[in-house]
Amino acid sequence: MIRSSLSIALLLAATTASAGALHGIDPDDINRNGNACTDFFDYANGAWRQQNPIPDYMDRWSRRWQSGEVNKEHVRDILNELSAKTDWPKGSAGQLAGDFYAACMDESRVDALGSKPVQPWLAEVDAIKDRAGLLRMIGKLHDVGVMVPFAVFASEDLHEPSRTIANIYAGGLGMPDRDYYLKTEPRFVEARAKYLEHVARMFELAGTGPDQAKQNAQTVFAFEKRLAEASLDNVQLRDPKLQDHPTAFADLPKLAPSFDWARYFDAAHMPHDALNVTQPGFLQQVDKELATTPLPQWKAYLKWQVLNAAADSLSKPFVEENFAFNGKFLTGATEIKPRWKRCAELTDNQLGEALGQKYVEKYFPPEAKARMQEMVKNILLAMDDTIRGLDWMDEATKKKALEKRATFFPKLGYPDKFKDYKGVVVTRDSAWDNVVSASRWNVADNRSQVGKPTDRSRWGMTPPTSNAYYNPLQNEIVFPAGILQPPAFDVNATDAVNYGAIGVVIGHEISHGFDDQGAQFDAQGRLANWWTPADNKQFQAKGQCVVNQFEGYFIEPGVHHNGKLVLGESIGDLAGAKIAYRAYLKSREGKGPEPTLNGFTPEQQFFIAWGQWRGDETRMETQRTMIQGDPHPIAKYRVNGPLSNLPAFQEAFQCKAGDPMVRPQADRCEVW
Repeated sequence: MIRSSLSIALLLAATTASAGALHGIDPDDINRNGNACTDFFDYANGAWRQQNPIPDYMDRWSRRWQSGEVNKEHVRDILNELSAKTDWPKGSAGQLAGDFYAACMDESRVDALGSKPVQPWLAEVDAIKDRAGLLRMIGKLHDVGVMVPFAVFASEDLHEPSRTIANIYAGGLGMPDRDYYLKTEPRFVEARAKYLEHVARMFELAGTGPDQAKQNAQTVFAFEKRLAEASLDNVQLRDPKLQDHPTAFADLPKLAPSFDWARYFDAAHMPHDALNVTQPGFLQQVDKELATTPLPQWKAYLKWQVLNAAADSLSKPFVEENFAFNGKFLTGATEIKPRWKRCAELTDNQLGEALGQKYVEKYFPPEAKARMQEMVKNILLAMDDTIRGLDWMDEATKKKALEKRATFFPKLGYPDKFKDYKGVVVTRDSAWDNVVSASRWNVADNRSQVGKPTDRSRWGMTPPTSNAYYNPLQNEIVFPAGILQPPAFDVNATDAVNYGAIGVVIGHEISHGFDDQGAQFDAQGRLANWWTPADNKQFQAKGQCVVNQFEGYFIEPGVHHNGKLVLGESIGDLAGAKIAYRAYLKSREGKGPEPTLNGFTPEQQFFIAWGQWRGDETRMETQRTMIQGDPHPIAKYRVNGPLSNLPAFQEAFQCKAGDPMVRPQADRCEVW
């Protein structure tokens, strides 16, 4: 909750006094040979990128990603401290996080074990004798987070988000998405060939003979291809209406009669309540596989999924083979991440709220939270002003939009109540067994919410995570402590810099409540229309402008963005920059302008801060993967795309009509 304005003012005063003079953007990052009005991405931090090539183990690099890696160093320091102590009370946050990390870091023990930790799982798959055994095995894999060939997770009811229900999702693919199995362009053909080699090698590492391993790979690919053919594509997955299929539990066997749903839900301790099937066609395909696919093919598929899930927790040959496909081929990284980074990431992923308690104590002081609260408040108010000032929306729709904005629920830093992980057993004996134990707890924790009133105190990211999100069903914007670090947010930076960096991120997440997806949810988080037909038509046209703009952004000849895929994120960037700038100007009312620093006005610093925060250098392999399935555009176009639409940017840098960073008036996009 937002503190009183008096307490915020006192904290801010104390922070400013202790910090002394506040700093602006880093002028050394700027490409002085570039031109802000020609290519702002190159101008804002081209010099930094020139001097800081992408590390071999990363797929992209900027001050934003460097900050994320520094954050992992902080996590490592905490974990080193926790793991150095061996007398923590059993089950305590210190014992769980410390021993989990220690077991992961014991590379010699992990290598000595080889594939031994996963062999019991493979043997159990081999022992399946009939369909009943196959169904039990699928349930056992789901229990530990290996969600194949479908997944079941708790989530808010699309029509009554105050309650949590079970959702059945499509899943079970080993490549990034369905198009890798189906499209005919050379890059997808190459990916399929590499994938077949990768799957075969993983089987060989687990003890399968070469010929059988190749046969298994062909079986796995054919199985997954059939699942891919029954799956929605990435653009379809962005439409919540296409995944809205409320289903009575009694009707579930009509979709997939070959699966024992009653036994599955009973074993998972989930009630036989109404649920949602996101892709009925996919579930029907799974049923067809259960009814017609021979058991040996199912066994090959399930064993592959076990190996795929376990690879990074097994010995070095498994880790290196997994990296060869998922790292080197798909992202272009040439070197695997240092072990400590991988172990820190894994500990955060599995036990993030145990680790997070220590993290926020050290890296997220109360004054940082207070300043963030003030910024969020101002940017939310700027969104109100933006809605009120729209000339294309009538008063009835404006009223609904303002009602929705008024119910926004910000979460900053960390949960009010941390998970206790009661019952998780972690030792220093086996890294994979620890992953299984923690995954089992996390799955059970998620399932425990089914059939209950929605718990709004729960978080979808851990406190050390360097990211943020918007959840339309709870109408919440969430900023973990891990992203509230320099250069995104710095208590010793000017408002211009903070509003230009984390402020645009805040505006971006707020805007997701009003992008092409979020706009389909009302003030209570329900999937429900609140638009007049005329206003909705205007909104769609404004979105189409953004689609058209991004369709014109190429990464190489013949390969361009899918405007519909990146529409939501691009609306978020466009509106985020606009309302954050508006909030920044509002925050200076009564205070006067901030000083010009290093020759840059505060308005220029605002936009440079965004360019420096978002200005990733990205490997071409990663760009290709992003273009295919990532709803986020390439960094260059996340910087240049929205800013080229904003008069405030053009005014700040005195850009003129005809400059590349000034879109022609007829093509200029403005949604919010």
